[in-house]
Amino acid sequence: MKILIANFKMNMTPSQSKDYLINFLSRYESGKVDLTLCMPYTSLYIEKFLCVNRGVKVGAQNIADEEDGHNTGEISGKMLKDSGVEYVIVGHNERRKKFKEDGKSINKKIKIALKNRLGVVLCVGESLIERNTLKTYEVLKEQLKSALKGLYENELEKIIVAYEPIWAVGTGQTPQPKEIEDAVKEIRKVISDDFSEISSKNICVVYGGSVDSKNIRQFKNCKDLDGFLVGQACLEPSELLKIIAYM
Repeated sequence: MKILIANFKMNMTPSQSKDYLINFLSRYESGKVDLTLCMPYTSLYIEKFLCVNRGVKVGAQNIADEEDGHNTGEISGKMLKDSGVEYVIVGHNERRKKFKEDGKSINKKIKIALKNRLGVVLCVGESLIERNTLKTYEVLKEQLKSALKGLYENELEKIIVAYEPIWAVGTGQTPQPKEIEDAVKEIRKVISDDFSEISSKNICVVYGGSVDSKNIRQFKNCKDLDGFLVGQACLEPSELLKIIAYM
């Protein structure tokens, strides 16, 4: 079954999320995809309540790199777990760029998420300059190594790697299917070199970056790709349902 992760980013109030979910769930047939909806923190309790036993996992968009204490404005792994969250996005390029999150911080977030029995969606990807200077694989290797440093091989079972080229996020531009396949191949090679060949085959890798119902059909057959991370396109229930139908 293909994986689909929807990142709502900083969109939708609790009441808007409620209306969205009622609309979406009335037409959603579970069992076609492994679906996780990552709504804002303020909507997690609504999502947990409405999505229970509906074949939809509750996801969060971020997690603090410390357990608790003096961290005004942050949210801990313990809080997320108690809110019904099953997966959390870590290392999104918007967090890396705007909030200066580096490999060390991302590594700490992953370990805290795993400690709290949360799955992780680890985002990696190159900028346009890095792509144009043929540094894509170098960037992916560095990001993966720093993010996964010190993890045990069995912990990879709870991690989904999202290849999300920065230049494609929210721009309407997308890589060619062959470029995605090459990036996925490199991601799996890093996992194989640092952990094992079995882990490289078993770890789930998805693609994200301007995915919508118009282009998903050209990507869905990419070799060794397990699914997609969707952003802007998930904000309309009908569009998300179309994407699911085409997967």
